[in-house]
Amino acid sequence: MDTNIAANTYSELFPKVISHAKEYGFVFQSSEIYDGLQAVYDYGQNGVELRQNLQQAWWLAMTRLHENIVGIEAAIFMHPTTWKASGHVDGFNDPMIDNKDSKKRYRADQLLEEQARQYELSGNTAKATALLAEMNELLKKDDLEGVRNLIMAEKILCPISKTANWTEVRQFNLMFSTKVGSVAEEATEVYLRPETAQGIFVNYLNVQKTGRMKIPFGIAQVGKAFRNEVVARQFIMRMREFTQMEMQFFIKPGTQKEWFEYWKNARRKWHQAIGTPDARLRFHVHDKLAHYADAAEDIEFEFPIGWKEVEGIHSRTDFDLSQHEQFSKKKLRYHDAQTGENFVPYVIETSIGLDRLFLLTLCQAYREEETTDEKGKSETRTYLSLHPALAPIKVAIFPLVKKEPLVEKARQIVDMLKLDMNVFYEESASIGKRYARQDVLGTPFCVTVDFDTIEKEGETVTLRYRDSMKQERVSIADLKEKLLYETSINRILEKLV
Repeated sequence: MDTNIAANTYSELFPKVISHAKEYGFVFQSSEIYDGLQAVYDYGQNGVELRQNLQQAWWLAMTRLHENIVGIEAAIFMHPTTWKASGHVDGFNDPMIDNKDSKKRYRADQLLEEQARQYELSGNTAKATALLAEMNELLKKDDLEGVRNLIMAEKILCPISKTANWTEVRQFNLMFSTKVGSVAEEATEVYLRPETAQGIFVNYLNVQKTGRMKIPFGIAQVGKAFRNEVVARQFIMRMREFTQMEMQFFIKPGTQKEWFEYWKNARRKWHQAIGTPDARLRFHVHDKLAHYADAAEDIEFEFPIGWKEVEGIHSRTDFDLSQHEQFSKKKLRYHDAQTGENFVPYVIETSIGLDRLFLLTLCQAYREEETTDEKGKSETRTYLSLHPALAPIKVAIFPLVKKEPLVEKARQIVDMLKLDMNVFYEESASIGKRYARQDVLGTPFCVTVDFDTIEKEGETVTLRYRDSMKQERVSIADLKEKLLYETSINRILEKLV
């Protein structure tokens, strides 16, 4: 997305991205034939490829580029005491408020955040900042009555009933629970994990000992998490089932400031490497720190609906390991052989939501351009300007017409490439329509086998570039090497070395 695009035009982009995601097989409403399940989504044939590519770009940047970071995959179900130790049982709540007329429930903080956003859009930035500061101070003191009074003072109305007939603000726990056991009376209550980090913390000692890891070192994980979001909206921005990509970096106490700054810079650089415009990225310092943290900042992206958190970088001190040490009665200390010290490590966390990253990627890649066809008629060209390494399909192969020997040669090229990259083959419709079909999927390259391929010496094909629509003749003998280079994930990783 052109970062100089007019603000009003950019703000209109979001519904277009949502429609594009559905129409072209990126994201579907879950159980759609049964009218769907709110805040739960399925990824289609192109969406799952883009997700896997984004995940790989994150995973390799963490584990391949850092000799002291390894990965694990912890189970979704964990011993219930895990969540008591982490504080989720007692404190994983959102402030909720109901409208008595519409019977709809809302997050009180989000109502106020939306009001602040309206102030900001109208140019009253000072009032927006003051409102958020007052809200954060009330939440910090757990003054729920004050939060309600603030909503009333701002004359915030329910979007459905258009009234301000609000209930009191109450805290609502977000964890899903279920039972494990064959006999109902003896079943144990367990939780669907609300975050993936605790699976790393309870395995800290296992990884450290079996991997002979020396501090500082990190453990990375990608996995599902579940939160019973009462107010889930804005497409895949906030869902009840989502994927987190987290890395917990274990360090010596007293070194957290320098490592916090290191990971802030490293993570922003990664976002730039995958193609996110730096002008649409910013850091947001937490006004209200969690009780266990001594620093916390978010990387925010300017979505068409405003600035939203994409990734958090948190200095969690020694809270997590100390809590699990206390509740499990197991020592989770690190012995420094050089100094003879024994200590509970501090932790720097980087946590990014894969689903939000997916949405960010679609928003910044979506393009609409006015073009003129061969007859001089104006038309709108739509395409996804995805980094070639992230694109669901790397290359599409077309015979110019559905005739032999063009079809046979095109099929040979497909066979030559398909073990190394995701290849699409099509022989129906005009070549222009076939190009357009790939543009909307973000396919970076199209290869056309024409009569010159067969009749002239050297066997060349037409290679077409998505963004510029430039075409060039390329030897079939050189095609594979060229495409492997252009679409390699290493094109992203080399920017981080």
